[in-house]
Amino acid sequence: MLLNADLPDDVDALRALVLEQARALADIADAKDKADARIERLQAIIDAFMRHRFGRRSEQLDPDQFELALEDMETALAEAEHAREQASKQVSPERSHRTRKTNRGSLPAHLERIEQVVDVEDKTCPCCAGELHQIGEDVSERLDVVPTTFRVLATRRPRYGCRACESAVVQTPAPARIVEGGIPTEALIAQVLVAKYADHLPLYRQAQIYARQGIQLDRSTLADWVGRAAWYLRPIRDHILERLRQSDRLFADETRAPVLEPGRKRTKTGQIWAYARDDRPWGGDDPPMVAYIYASDRKAERTETHLGDFAGILQVDGYGGYAALARRRQQIRLAFCWAHVRRKFYELAENSPVAADVLRRIAALYAIEDEIRGLAAGQRCSVRGDRSRTIVDDLHRLLEGRLRQVSAKSRLGEAIRYALARWDGLIRFIDDGRIDLDNNAVERAIRPLAINRKNALFAGSDEGGDNWAVIATLIENCKLAGINPHSWLTETLTKLANGHPASRIDELFPATRVA
Repeated sequence: MLLNADLPDDVDALRALVLEQARALADIADAKDKADARIERLQAIIDAFMRHRFGRRSEQLDPDQFELALEDMETALAEAEHAREQASKQVSPERSHRTRKTNRGSLPAHLERIEQVVDVEDKTCPCCAGELHQIGEDVSERLDVVPTTFRVLATRRPRYGCRACESAVVQTPAPARIVEGGIPTEALIAQVLVAKYADHLPLYRQAQIYARQGIQLDRSTLADWVGRAAWYLRPIRDHILERLRQSDRLFADETRAPVLEPGRKRTKTGQIWAYARDDRPWGGDDPPMVAYIYASDRKAERTETHLGDFAGILQVDGYGGYAALARRRQQIRLAFCWAHVRRKFYELAENSPVAADVLRRIAALYAIEDEIRGLAAGQRCSVRGDRSRTIVDDLHRLLEGRLRQVSAKSRLGEAIRYALARWDGLIRFIDDGRIDLDNNAVERAIRPLAINRKNALFAGSDEGGDNWAVIATLIENCKLAGINPHSWLTETLTKLANGHPASRIDELFPATRVA
């Protein structure tokens, strides 16, 4: 805004100044209009993308690809919004003081507060020259960060001798370490483990990060630390697996784990098997947990070895190895996954009224499950008997009738046969309130492994795949228990280095820790 003191006396100069101001305002308005149009376009893209993610075509999108693409679009949207705000400030400076309506997150109370006082220099009243007194204050908080700070812990152990006999030397033994004679503390080893298996940073990238801080560590050195930590942590993973074997119901799934074949300059396809328990949907007392086990192949007998003497309900996908296991061991009953059945028909729904009808009926089952989630097993069983059984029976008649009408080689015929071949396991949830409609609990546990696989590409050996399974097990259980994995690993590695007895290994399980 121009002040009177800024206005020239010459009429021509004044006219030129007014024209210049008009052009500037026009440019600002044009920039604001462009920013508004860009924001509208980006928001429309994001809305369409969200519909694609959560709508009928949801399963066509890889979750990780979705998050990356959405990230970029939201970044572009933020830049456009900032451009609009800056343009608005030039038109109406008072708008710059408006509070943003968008909540960008709250700041936790446990964080350290560093006060920064921004005070007036002259506390003399500008009107009467009297002394000003404080009548209040405005407080705003911003999230700050101190970059990762390395420090050196120097351990001094004084030696004492006796002047009288000159033979005795007394000194406190050196504290035990995970890496004897090495430089890392247990906290640093925990940081490397969390970065690799929770944040999916390969060791060579971590070495590059440390180098920017002036810390020169070879990737092979970091790998040595990881291997030594895995040796100490393996009994805890094995203990978790043993506790899972004692459960009445488990989820099972597996995912690829590419492993380098020494001397052949290529990878082979190993497998990491996941076994999980989650009784929260029906209010069970046992804590949720998961165990990963690496195997060099996908043979059906692997599951039998992993599960040991497990007896109960095993909820799985359509992999034939589980059916073979149930035939060999009568104490295991299979519950199959409705989400996998849905996927078979979902792919056909656009062009097949039958498939669309099947999806509608499965959606009705899921709607009932949403209503009864968290209820006791008996209550869930009662509701399912009253409402879900009718839907399932009608669906069974529909599938059997349509199977006789479609080609055996058609995709619709294949989808129907997939469901009917597993029907006993699919309907087992009706008479047992502990059984879920799908095995999404273990598929969620598998997802971090898939992300790590994309970043690391492959494990260096079968032993590396096994170490991956061990450490990933403990980190995932920390997440399930709401525990900071770095804090837990630091404390646990310290205890193990100091000889924590094997007979009390259950004390180290993450679910027993306090977050």
